Amino acid sequence: MNENLKTVFGAAARAARLRLGLTQADVADRVGIAMEVYSRMERGKMLPRAQNLRRLCDVLSVSADTLLGVKPGSAPVSPRATPGQEDALELRRMVRTLRELEPRQLKAVARVVRTVVSVMPPKTSPGSPPTSRKKPLAPARKRRAG
Repeated sequence: MNENLKTVFGAAARAARLRLGLTQADVADRVGIAMEVYSRMERGKMLPRAQNLRRLCDVLSVSADTLLGVKPGSAPVSPRATPGQEDALELRRMVRTLRELEPRQLKAVARVVRTVVSVMPPKTSPGSPPTSRKKPLAPARKRRAG
């Protein structure tokens, strides 16, 4: 029974998190627990303490009945994140990583991103032929050693 409850809880928590477009780290931060602990809950390896269950309900905008699978018809289905949600999750992960950088490191990463984006082909809509870049790229400027 306890193992089944852990599995049901984990699937319901994951479904609610994905519905909100949050990462595991987002949920853990808002609840005030380690990301690794929340990850174990979602994987059905552990159940939260009562105070954390209440916080999880608030953060995930679901009832405890839903998370515990006791509401009729509340057997959770674990949906896949849509491409838009996956993009948002990846952006949150990147922002979290960038926030940990020193200003000098952040400037270097920004330069790399701008360079990569400048050489990427333009986005095309489905079914339309690829377009060529109208303006050639300017030659790269030499950087001073510093």
